[in-house]
Amino acid sequence: MEILKYELTKGSKDRVEIIDITKDIDDILATCKIKEGIVNIFAMHSTAGIVINENESRLIKDFKNALENLIPENKNYGHDLIDNNADSHIRTFFIGSSESIPIENNRLSLGTWQRVFFVELDGPRNRKFVLTIIGK
Repeated sequence: MEILKYELTKGSKDRVEIIDITKDIDDILATCKIKEGIVNIFAMHSTAGIVINENESRLIKDFKNALENLIPENKNYGHDLIDNNADSHIRTFFIGSSESIPIENNRLSLGTWQRVFFVELDGPRNRKFVLTIIGK
């Protein structure tokens, strides 16, 4: 059993943005010697998340709209008195900051339509992710 760690940095252009990072993760897995195991992708930020879902453009827009409708910006949240991004923190609370995915043959073992997304909730900015890969 071996444990490897990698860092991935991705930039966003919008305040709320959903970015497919599946290929970035698969590219890292292709270079490492772990063929079977598990990878954990962790966003090192309290206003960015990681999710797994389908990469269909209308669904991505629906997801973004749902986030904005369920947890709207500028609702006089207490945290807004500090840095005016409480909605971003609350959205991340529900989305989560990590996902763990099986690895088979040096690749993510995802369902047919599944992809891994970085969800930016307080951009634009550069974000750092840690990939912890455990396996053999």
